[in-house]
Parts: sequence; C-alpha cells; structure tokens
Amino acid sequence: MKGPDGTNAVQLLLLVGGLTLIPALLFCVTAFTRIIIVLGFIRQGMGTQSAPPNQVLVGIALFLTIFVMAPTFTQIKKDAIDPLQKHKITQAQAFDRGQKPLREFMFRQTRTTDLALFVKLGKIKAVKTRKDVPTYVLIPAFIISELKTAFQIGFLIFLPFLVIDLVVSSTLMSMGMVMLPPVFISLPFKILLFVLVDGWNLVTRSLVESFH
Repeated sequence: MKGPDGTNAVQLLLLVGGLTLIPALLFCVTAFTRIIIVLGFIRQGMGTQSAPPNQVLVGIALFLTIFVMAPTFTQIKKDAIDPLQKHKITQAQAFDRGQKPLREFMFRQTRTTDLALFVKLGKIKAVKTRKDVPTYVLIPAFIISELKTAFQIGFLIFLPFLVIDLVVSSTLMSMGMVMLPPVFISLPFKILLFVLVDGWNLVTRSLVESFH
C-alpha cells in the first residue's frame, strides 16, 4: 500500500524503526560513551551525587561529542549526504561512503587486542587489512576500548579526591571525632580543590585530546 506521495508503507515503517536506533548508535559508535562515563566519575569522586544533575551531564556529553565528532560528521556529509541529495549516488553507495569516516574514527580509538578478540570470537579468518574487518566486529571492539579508556581516566580523577578523603578521615580520628561522617568535611575541600585547579577546563581538555 502506498501513500499519496508514493512512499511505500514498509519503507516508512523501516524508517521509523531506524530512528529508534539513533540513541544506540550515539552510544556505540561515537565519543559519547567515554565522555559520559568520565563525567560520571567526576561527580562520584567529588561526592556530589546530584550535582551536576543527570540532564546537565548528558547535555555536556552530547555537545562535547558533537565537537569531537565534527570532522567525522563533516566528512560523512561531504562524501555521502551531499552527493545523495544531488542524486549523484544511490542510497547503498551513500551508506558505504558514509560508514568509512566513522569506521576510521573507531579504528583510531580501538585497541589491537580488543579488535583481535572479537575477530577471534567472530571466527573471521584471513583478516589482513582494516577493510577485512566487518563493522559488526569493529563496533563491540570499539565499545570495549572506550570503556577501558574511560575507566583509566576515571582512576586518575579519583586519586586526588581519595587523598583528601584519607587526610580528612585520619584527622577526624586523631581528634576523636569518630561519629562525624568524613564526607561532611571532605566535600567542601574537594569542591574547593576542583575549582582552584579549574577542573572542568582540565578534564574537558584531557577528554578532547584523548581522542586521536
């Protein structure tokens, strides 16, 4: 059955279904995963469980992702979207061209060991070049690499906050104030430290520069 504009109902259904996959793609094939995890580590490290709120963290992560992915998105638009809109290539060709810059980005962030793991699990043989690696193998390898990198950055973020917690806890115990929760005393110091070192600037710069 076709609509008045000639659009096939099945194609319309597939389009709607494809739109529901956009959030998953955002998480899986862009810089979003690493950024949102690191931002979560910052909040947990400082001990401010609701500041910044989740909506703010997601917003920051989203726009940082757009900033990091801008060269890749620009290349996709140039190689795939613009020629498709001008009817110079087919949809299949546009899809093939569009995934190349994205695959290149994922390859740059993916560790060789993680990629080798999923190539082995997928029982894919005769992989000599990047072209031989299917996208469905590259994506999970990329995600695992992003998780590892994010946790490494998170560990470094936690260290100074942990030192403050230990110092405050030891001080309170030496003063005999064992009933006073150390978090009440350490929280202002951790916030003050983060502000004095311009923490958001340092973390943002480190995050952006971590994508190579």
